[in-house]
Amino acid sequence: MLTGKTAVIGVTGSIAAYKIANLARMLVKLHCDVHILMTRNAANFINPITFESLTSHKCLIDTFDRNFEYSVEHVALAKKADVVMIAPASANVIGKIANGIADDMLTTTVIACPCRKIISPAMNHNMYHNPIVQDNIEKLRKYGYEIVEPAHGMLANGDMGDGRMPDEEILLEYIIKEIAYEKDMSGKKVLVTAGATMEAIDPVRYITNHSSGKMGFALARNAMRRGADVTLVMGKCEAEPPMFVNTIRVKSAKEMFDTVMSCAKDADIIVKAAAVADYRPKTVSSEKVKKTDGDMVIELERTDDILASLGKNKKSGQFICGFSMETENLIENSRAKLNKKNANMIVANNLKQEGAGFSGDTNIVTLITEHDEVQLEKMSKDKVAEKIFDFILSR
Repeated sequence: MLTGKTAVIGVTGSIAAYKIANLARMLVKLHCDVHILMTRNAANFINPITFESLTSHKCLIDTFDRNFEYSVEHVALAKKADVVMIAPASANVIGKIANGIADDMLTTTVIACPCRKIISPAMNHNMYHNPIVQDNIEKLRKYGYEIVEPAHGMLANGDMGDGRMPDEEILLEYIIKEIAYEKDMSGKKVLVTAGATMEAIDPVRYITNHSSGKMGFALARNAMRRGADVTLVMGKCEAEPPMFVNTIRVKSAKEMFDTVMSCAKDADIIVKAAAVADYRPKTVSSEKVKKTDGDMVIELERTDDILASLGKNKKSGQFICGFSMETENLIENSRAKLNKKNANMIVANNLKQEGAGFSGDTNIVTLITEHDEVQLEKMSKDKVAEKIFDFILSR
């Protein structure tokens, strides 16, 4: 995913420095070229050899290290970097950078870097909330630095409070968001639906389906990483939604319909990946469930057709993509749906194919438009999402 990308990670004097070893490992696993800069105080918390073993690069601490071949190292690395992250970032280093002080390898390199810079503060609760530190953080924001909000939890001294550096998986998402893709969807507003709706029968039981939300999440994540402003309307899902998207949770098909139609007014691209229950109990009174000779009888009515309503109210220039889940006559049924719903594209998959469908991590789909029919081989849902948006952007 990060092949050909270079990440520079600055590590300062904090007990949270131990997390960065795993962050470096995860970045290298994604084929990112990782360089570590450390302050001298950081070397008291974690040995530079740890980072050197993980990244296959010398860990830089001394601005005037004579063991290098001749080059101005901080300038050379600054030119190479696609993103810089300082994590953990101490109050001291935050203050230095905010006020243009460059007195070691880390601060000198960061100030020389023209690329995007991300700061993850880590310190004592009272230190973090000190007005001087907050002013320095705001100054960095003004200069275009992205600030990772610290977590609330147990700190190094045993106190509970703010100032805890988030887990490395979260830091990784910040880096991926910045450098994994070209921002070819910047300025576009994308609306994605995901998951299953739930239609209550009584306080205990409900009607739903097997949708896991994974495909919708992959679509929202890919659009976000490509720079889009993403709104995700999600029903019942198996996992937590991706970071950096505006998430709206709903339960019933009626809630899904109302929310989608409201959000659709401002969307440039709409991808309906949610599996909405086709039926709901006809009434909400206690009479909707009847028992006849021990059998339960539920009177049902059809739910609102979201894709058809989107197609009917499609604005000029808006691209609408729906999904078709079929067990037979895949192309014929999907193309009929394309025309009937007035959609621009249908993503069709056959639920009988191994590796396709709801709960798995892979999918096998065919992209169908009025003039095109493109079948994709089995691939991860994240890769399918990438191919879908590649196709949409090429139209």
